[in-house]
Parts: sequence; structure tokens; C-alpha cells
Amino acid sequence: MTERSSVADLAKTLREEVDRYSPGERLPSSRALVERYRVSPVTVSRALAQLAAEGVVVTRPGAGAYRAEPSGPAKPVPGDTSWQEVALSAQTAAGPVPRSVDASGVLVTLAEPPPGVIEFNGGYLHPSLQPERALAAALARAGRRPGAWNRPPTDGLFELRAWFARQIAGPGGEGGPTGADVLITAGGQSALTTALRALAPPGAPVLVESPTYPGMLAVARAAGQRPVPVPVDADGLRPELLAAALRATGARVLVCQPLFQNPTGAVLARERRREVVRIAREAGAFVVEDDFARSLAHEDAGALPPPLAADDPDGVVVHLRSLTKITSPSLRVGALAARGPVLERLRAIHVVDQFFVPRPLQEAALELVGSPAWPRHLRAVAAALRPRRDHLAAELRRQVPALVQAAAPRGALVQAAAPRGGFHLWVRAPEGTDEAALTGAALRAGVAVTPGRPYFCAEPPAVHLRLGFAATAGTAEITEGVRRLRTACAQALPHGAGGEEQAPA
Repeated sequence: MTERSSVADLAKTLREEVDRYSPGERLPSSRALVERYRVSPVTVSRALAQLAAEGVVVTRPGAGAYRAEPSGPAKPVPGDTSWQEVALSAQTAAGPVPRSVDASGVLVTLAEPPPGVIEFNGGYLHPSLQPERALAAALARAGRRPGAWNRPPTDGLFELRAWFARQIAGPGGEGGPTGADVLITAGGQSALTTALRALAPPGAPVLVESPTYPGMLAVARAAGQRPVPVPVDADGLRPELLAAALRATGARVLVCQPLFQNPTGAVLARERRREVVRIAREAGAFVVEDDFARSLAHEDAGALPPPLAADDPDGVVVHLRSLTKITSPSLRVGALAARGPVLERLRAIHVVDQFFVPRPLQEAALELVGSPAWPRHLRAVAAALRPRRDHLAAELRRQVPALVQAAAPRGALVQAAAPRGGFHLWVRAPEGTDEAALTGAALRAGVAVTPGRPYFCAEPPAVHLRLGFAATAGTAEITEGVRRLRTACAQALPHGAGGEEQAPA
């Protein structure tokens, strides 16, 4: 990052923060700003000078910077919006009931941390791992295609639908979906929203893995559905608990991530795969298979199990996947695949919500996956994620042994092997840890981590953190990030919980 961009970033951050101060109130000292944002004194000086030129602050030599007194006409008095609390409540026979849509679990991974903060909370590839040149070339070629800006079919370009179908069906392809069974969506989150809205009415129970992806919980709750947890262990979803939950709730939908589950990284064991589909089929329930991480396998992953949808003649599985995670946050192109009458329901919800995915984006996706750069990119990401994963695990063992990688076999949290796919490690904090205090201390120390609480739809069995490695620049940044996390742990973990430096395990 250049000095100029650092100054602009810091000025933007301080401009947003200065509203918290009263006119004439003193801002933190330059030394405090240097330590908080981990920038140079020159950067702080130039950022404050920029704000002074804008009239936001007033600098006094030897005394510091102060929020400027307001000038010009007084700001208008804000209106009274309290009436909206009633209007946004659900009306029942007993009167209005407050309701809300909680996006906090999603915003944790979407929010851009302050300058200088290391991202262990990121949910996308670091820019150095994104195929920027290949994307630019694909977009340029797509723009030259005849009719590239015309209205696309509502189901999506058939060539792109057929490509997704081949990816789902695998090499054999006999039992998997065809292009006619696929709908193109605006990324995986959009596909998940469409699936849940189509399959379960408001008030209905929806079975989810525990822990699970907070974005899915937010979608279900926003639709008025009731997430019901089904625990996972080191081998993925537990079939006997799935059967029990279906009997107890009468649910007709299960959402699961059989491959590199978010957040545990578990892969659904071979002997459980058919069992999960069989149990759902006998209960008359759909399985929504979120196959978000198939392109995120690491170099040492070996042969991957096929999707549940690859062999599903009865249409139990509604499959979704996306190109976003393996490319760029802005390439929001995904797919839904289903068989039978449910496809028409999915299609109707999809059209009502979106009309269609913009054609230039679909054309660019086709150009990208059909280019020689695509397989090279997949190999490069697989090769880059493995050393980041191993380095993060090693640094945690060396610098913060109190945090152990966690899985949940038979309800007991134990140390587990690092997942061979995905973006992150799932770690458990010592008993008695205050999760909010730990994540806050980490941010103050200059590293952003993801708290574990939003991944549970019921009471969590322990305090967890999700630590990502894909959004980092490399192993050197990971080492520094763990060092900062160690500082936070020394402040926030229970006394005597650990954190002392140890030899590598």
C-alpha cells in the first residue's frame, strides 16, 4: 500500500469517527493514533492536515487536534421516526410483536476492517489469489459477444447451465442433473435465499447443521422460518440425530454442507452420505446441499466425494454452488439444480426476486471457465491455500496453544486435523472465556477474528473463533496476525489459560 492510499484510508476512518466527539473536544494524540492504526507518524500528520483543510478538525501546535466548531446554517432537526417501530412489527391478535432481521453474522465477514488490521475474518480470497487478469480478459471478450447486452433467458444462458450441470454430475454424469435442471443465480447467497423461500413457509422448522453458516441462519429467520440444530462431528452431520430431529419437528427441509463444512471443515463420511439422503427421503424432506467449497480443495485434498446431487434420481437434493468464492466477491454467479415439481417452484421464486442475472456477467463467467486460465487458477489456489493453512495451524500451536482446533464428535470437543479444503480453521477457546472481550481485544491488537456465537442457532457448547487464512497476503502476515492474537489472548483469556510461546508441535 502506498503512503498516499494510507493517508486517504486513515483520513476516511477519522472523518467517520470524529462525529463521536463534541465540538471542541480533543481527538486522541498522534502517538495514540499511530499505535491504534499501526501507521507511521507521517501518515497521521498528513491525514490530520487533510481533515483540517476540510474544516473537520482544528489543529493547535503542541496541543493536538480538536473537532471543529460547526459553521454555517444549523443542521435541520431530525424528524420523529418512532412510528416505524409499530409499522415494522408483526401484527397479531394480541397486538404488535417486534421483529427484526439480523445480518450481524454476515456483516462480520463482509465489513472492511480499519487500515492496518490483519483479516483473519475474511470470507474471500486475498486479491493476490484472485484471477484478476483472467477476469478482465473474460469480461472484455464477453463484451464483444453478439447480443451481450440483450436480455438473457430467465433461467440463465443454457451453455452456462450445462457447464454447472457437468460440474455437479462429475466425470460419469449418468445420474446427475442436466442443463435443463439448473437455474443461474446471483451467487450462492441468492441461491440459498431462493431455495429456502421455495421449500419452507413462514413459521416452518428448517433443520440446520450445528454449528453452521450464519448467512443461512439469517436467510431462514428473515423468511420467518425456525432453524433447528442437528449437531455435526468430525465426520459431518450425524444421521441418527437427523432422524430424531425430523421425527420431533416434522421438518421438510435440511440444509447441509457435506464438503468442508463451514465452520468446522468436516467432510460428510462416505457411510453417512446415502444414509442422510435416505433418511430425508423417508421423511418426505428435501436436502439443500450447499456445495460452496468444492473449488476450494487444497493441494493435499485427494479425490473428493461427489455431490449428493450426483446420484439422486428421486429429486431429494436441491444443489447449489457458486463461482464467487473461487474468483472474486464481485463475480456473483451461482447455480441451483433440482429435479421434479420443485424446480418450477424454485424458478417462480427466482424470477419474482431477480428477473434474471445480468447477461454480461453470465457471458464473462462462460468465457472464464472455458479459458485455459481456469484450470491454472484452480491449481494455483489449491497450492496457495495449503501452506497458509499449515502455517496458521503451526503458529497457533506455537504462539497460542490455549486455542485448539475443534470438532464435535459425540458432543465432546477435541483437537482435530486441519481441513483439506476451505478458507479457515475452527478453534475453541478455554472454558470461561468471554467471547466479546476476546474478539474486541483482538481488534484492538490489530487482527480481526470471527466470533463463533453466530454459527449456532441454539446455545453454543463452548466459545469458538473462526480464523481465516485465505484473505491474508501470505505466511508472514499470518505470523504477525497470530502474534497480535496472542497479545489479545493474554488480555482476554481466563487467568492461567495459556498463551505462552511453545516449541512447534
